[in-house]
Amino acid sequence: MLYAEVDGRGPRLVLVHGFTQTGRSWGRLAVDLAGDHEVVRVDAPGHGRSAALATDMTRGAQLLGDTGGTATYVGYSMGARLCLHLALARPQSVTALVLLGATAGIGEAAERDARRRHDEALAVELETVGVAEFVRRWLAGPLFAGLDETAAGVEARLENTAAGLAASLRLAGTAAQESLWTRLSELTMPVLAVAGERDEVFRARAEAMAAAIGPNASVAVVPGAGHAAHHEAPEAFLAILRTFLAGPGAAPDG
Repeated sequence: MLYAEVDGRGPRLVLVHGFTQTGRSWGRLAVDLAGDHEVVRVDAPGHGRSAALATDMTRGAQLLGDTGGTATYVGYSMGARLCLHLALARPQSVTALVLLGATAGIGEAAERDARRRHDEALAVELETVGVAEFVRRWLAGPLFAGLDETAAGVEARLENTAAGLAASLRLAGTAAQESLWTRLSELTMPVLAVAGERDEVFRARAEAMAAAIGPNASVAVVPGAGHAAHHEAPEAFLAILRTFLAGPGAAPDG
């Protein structure tokens, strides 16, 4: 089982964070949602108090489903890929699916090889410089240009270990996972693909994923936000999420 913290009562939501984060990283978003939902915040494999669990996406999805049970799953970036794997492997557990800043993987061999080398270099960097310096460098990248220190949630990120994060990169990075593009049409639950307005690459991926899934999928754009749209514009993201939850995708009571 993954480490998880549970707050609130009502329809169950499982929140799955991105790379270098922990369940704590959902911050006030989780507090708001716990006002009328049972909110399960997991620490993904290799992260936080699940740092010792070195798993690939397939095993990670199994652990996620065992921990979260039947629920609406909300995943961000790496966490979205984990939720997507769960939805395909165990669709009966995923009442509805929200994918923020997501991709279904890399299909082209040369691109996959390049990304694998990139992720290995990041893993070696982590093991060399340590978590604090790596997180500083990671957040200085263009994906997170719209985050200030508070929104970046540095304190929660520093709870991670170099070994856990390096294992996550090697075993569950985008290059290591199976490309799921040809399987997206198998998803029959309501799906919402979300991206920040300024995150052009992931906006295009959200649109492509929704098109591949079919009529049960929709796309939402968070105005003025980049990749970490839920941290850059939390109120706008919450409005989008709550509109989705109030519709056919609402999860049953826990």
